[in-house]
Amino acid sequence: MRGLLRAERPRLKKLVPLGTLNVGTLTGRSKEVTDLMKRRRIQVLCLQETRWKGAKVREIGEEVKLYYNGEDTKKNGVGIDVAESLKDSVAAVQRINDRIMSLWLDTKEGYWTIMSVYAPQTGCSEHDKDDFYLSLEEAIWSVPEGDYLSIGT
Repeated sequence: MRGLLRAERPRLKKLVPLGTLNVGTLTGRSKEVTDLMKRRRIQVLCLQETRWKGAKVREIGEEVKLYYNGEDTKKNGVGIDVAESLKDSVAAVQRINDRIMSLWLDTKEGYWTIMSVYAPQTGCSEHDKDDFYLSLEEAIWSVPEGDYLSIGT
């Protein structure tokens, strides 16, 4: 089995606070985002419109690990911030495109799939919107039956 021993896994029944935030751009705002997580006691924060390029993981201070995905155009971009207490529970990350990514947490109750999703705005082409919704549908259907699923938009 992946990840931590069952006794060390976090419990979902305790309720893990989840948030979602369209940051407009994450450049220069990572400290502000971590402060928000601490103030509001958020353990997992889905981010949209990060505008960071690449598919990477970054430690933000000692308290938060950021998984993100974006394209070289520095448009769109999504990310998922995970608090210190859950860092070791991350079993896998799937970066689908610059608008959709998934992260799996290994918990005592089973796997918890968290998706950060940034839908196309007014003004995007119908083709882009159709591609997005097809990708989102595929991503949702790929979540194994029995997993918990949360989507931050």
